[in-house]
Amino acid sequence: MAAQSRKRSRPAPKRRPRGNPQKHKSGAPQAVIPATARDWIAAARLRTLPLAITPVLIGTGAATLVDDQLHGVIALACLAVAFALQIGVNYANDYSDGIRGTDDVRVGPGRLTGGKKAKPRTVLIVALAFFALAALVGLAIVVRTGQWWLIAVGAACIVAAWFYTGGKRPYGYNAMGELFVFVFFGLVATLGTTWVQVQEIPQEAWFGAVAAGLLACAVLLANNLRDIDQDRLAGKRTLSVLIGRRATQVLFTVFVLVPFGISAFLALFYPVAWLTLIALLGALSSVLIVWTYRTPRELITALQVTSFTSVAYGALLFWAFVA
Repeated sequence: MAAQSRKRSRPAPKRRPRGNPQKHKSGAPQAVIPATARDWIAAARLRTLPLAITPVLIGTGAATLVDDQLHGVIALACLAVAFALQIGVNYANDYSDGIRGTDDVRVGPGRLTGGKKAKPRTVLIVALAFFALAALVGLAIVVRTGQWWLIAVGAACIVAAWFYTGGKRPYGYNAMGELFVFVFFGLVATLGTTWVQVQEIPQEAWFGAVAAGLLACAVLLANNLRDIDQDRLAGKRTLSVLIGRRATQVLFTVFVLVPFGISAFLALFYPVAWLTLIALLGALSSVLIVWTYRTPRELITALQVTSFTSVAYGALLFWAFVA
């Protein structure tokens, strides 16, 4: 009986909490105000939309090198697809990161799901609605051009958008985000825009696609550098978490500056491309912020500047191709 008594009085081992450790801090829960229209607009992360414009501008400009006629309707349809996918993936990230607890403690703007301002199901439905819109417009492009094999490409884009942070093994949690962003927001978006307009891909489109992809990756790096401490605590193994701050700063600098080396090369054949160096002012500003920042919030500015640098670069390269 004494042995049984001692056995029963032994304290149970403490279990280590899962997910974001910040989520398990003690204290009374804070009251949350339901999401307003402004909250929904903020969750769409409109500051990232320039990344959707850049590949369409470059791809359309490259198409005019094959056919002098500007295919404006198809170009606008490509832009609509890019916008819908970008907004859809932003809402999908809000949903997936929110239900995992990754967004419980954030440096940047608040989130709908993580901040409990909206039901997760509602955020998911909105994300799926934008994916559906992208699919419908994409299908219209396929019907117009007769390029039926592009349905598979569009499906791959939507799948990649969802599994960035969705599913059981999201690639964004395993240092693969930059690779997929380069492929889909750089190569696929730019080359796809050129192809649906002229059914041909000149080498200039490839150069522009690489530049657009690198600038998109730079924006993601700035975002992940900002969240590096929170992501490390939450178990989100982004590339920045994996390689550390200093290597992320170096890689960001490379991603931002290489596109201007590409445009300098293109300027040998298209002199107006020298004007892309105007956008270099924004690029250098973002690099300076990334190397000298003292608080993570400063990196939000670097992210925004890089995003607008991207669209300025795309617009000037478009001009170089059509001039």
